[in-house]
Amino acid sequence: MMHFKIKKQTILILLVVTIFLSFSFKSKFFEVAKQIEIYNTLFKELNMYYVDEINPAELTNTAIKNTLKDLDPYTNFYNEQAVEDAKIRREGEYSGIGTAVYYTKRGIQISEVYKGFSGDKAGLKAGDIIISVDGQSLKNMERDQLSMFLKGAPNSTISVEVERQGSIITKKLTREKVVVNPVPFYEMIDEETGYITLTRFNNKASSEVKKAFRALKKKGMKKLVFDLRYNPGGSLLEAINISNFFVPKGKVIVTTKAKIKKWSNTYKGTNDPLDLEIPIVVLVNGRSASASEIVSGSLQDYDRAVIMGERSFGKGLVQRYRTLTYGTQLKLTISKYYTPSGRCIQELDYTNRDAKTGKVPKFSDNGINAFKTENGRTVFDGGGVTPDVKIKVSKRSEATKKLLQSKAIFNFATDYFYKNPKIENVEDYHFSSKDYSSFVNYLKVDTTFVTDQEKLFKTAYLSAENNSITNEYERIKEKLVANKVREISSNKDIISILIEEEILEKYYYKEGVYKHHLKNDTTISEAVTLLKNEGKYKQILSGK
Repeated sequence: MMHFKIKKQTILILLVVTIFLSFSFKSKFFEVAKQIEIYNTLFKELNMYYVDEINPAELTNTAIKNTLKDLDPYTNFYNEQAVEDAKIRREGEYSGIGTAVYYTKRGIQISEVYKGFSGDKAGLKAGDIIISVDGQSLKNMERDQLSMFLKGAPNSTISVEVERQGSIITKKLTREKVVVNPVPFYEMIDEETGYITLTRFNNKASSEVKKAFRALKKKGMKKLVFDLRYNPGGSLLEAINISNFFVPKGKVIVTTKAKIKKWSNTYKGTNDPLDLEIPIVVLVNGRSASASEIVSGSLQDYDRAVIMGERSFGKGLVQRYRTLTYGTQLKLTISKYYTPSGRCIQELDYTNRDAKTGKVPKFSDNGINAFKTENGRTVFDGGGVTPDVKIKVSKRSEATKKLLQSKAIFNFATDYFYKNPKIENVEDYHFSSKDYSSFVNYLKVDTTFVTDQEKLFKTAYLSAENNSITNEYERIKEKLVANKVREISSNKDIISILIEEEILEKYYYKEGVYKHHLKNDTTISEAVTLLKNEGKYKQILSGK
């Protein structure tokens, strides 16, 4: 009898829980449906009765952006054109003229020319601005419109007007298949040490890394420098495949934890590795993110490689594309990922963003947790992959961050290119102190590098009712320029290298930048030195 009563109580509890969960689900579903209906009716009323004509697409885009803005920055809505651009980034190929571009109010500005493709063969140069295509002016066009002009069917031709250093020239271009190789450069540094740089994790990443690795092995490679600096990430599966090249089949490479059970997975190496013995140094910096951190984190956790450089970016979130209506897409964060030791390297806690200030706290604000690698070394979570060997660089000031977000370095390098028809060969060129002084002087007239203080001061001046303070305004403006120039001087080491690379690219393409790195990059030199010191390399990985 007692047993029957317990059963009855259990069934009653389960029934109550089921009813509660069902009600909770229905309540949540009702709330979503309710809010959608509210928006639909509001939208119809606006469209019908608002005194002026409204743009439905523009209004909806604004509503969507405002809906997503308080989530993490990786959850984004893509219209039809943006879907195509995202597809190009994932697949690494498209039909176009072989250039990277900026979209401006004056037209399409060439930021990089890919060697050997149509734009290069036609003589386009970085800094050129395409102001018309087939007679159609591009002035004041929106980004979505501009992005459609250079892409098109293979072998189709276009006639473009190009503004170059104040002159207008005409070019005829033929669109062709453009393949963006995620491994743009690999080479032997010395008789035993190979170098591979991977710039993105698109769908070709693992196959191109494998191809480069095998080619270098044929040249006698016995040690490897694997460069993931400035690699923003990409495909999770490509990161797993590349990690699997160097760790045994069946080893856990990454684990994802999501709200939806089917998106919570443990990913293991499913293929036979390329090489389990070759000593590896993986290079990372503050721009190495996402898939780059999966590879560097897993190789660190298995003590399979020494990680060298600066702490990585700290993106421990996984995104997935979801197809929406009318050819649009939503890319949303679906899970967090964890390295084999159990670390989540996500730095920013977007869930607990301050509602008033918008400031996003760091997970490390509440302390960091220790984990163990396979050899028992201690590693930590709370933001990025911390290198086993740190390379010291100056801490970027706020002014330097603004500088790097602007086009000032690009514009200076373009100007430098036209003022200097020739420079030293690719390996011997160096951006001198005299050159840096020229850059500082250039910043005094540059209009793209503007600090927050300068913006506020200009706004205040323009809002004044008369021009009686013009002389004072000019004096203070000069002081603000001097202040920002002084502030970036603390990062001369970083800025000089970035300008040097931008200049070399103008003369020798990206290939020239990588060739210059092999001889002059101090981090690569440190990596080679470590690989030659077998005892030191093993000591780091043993944790002793």
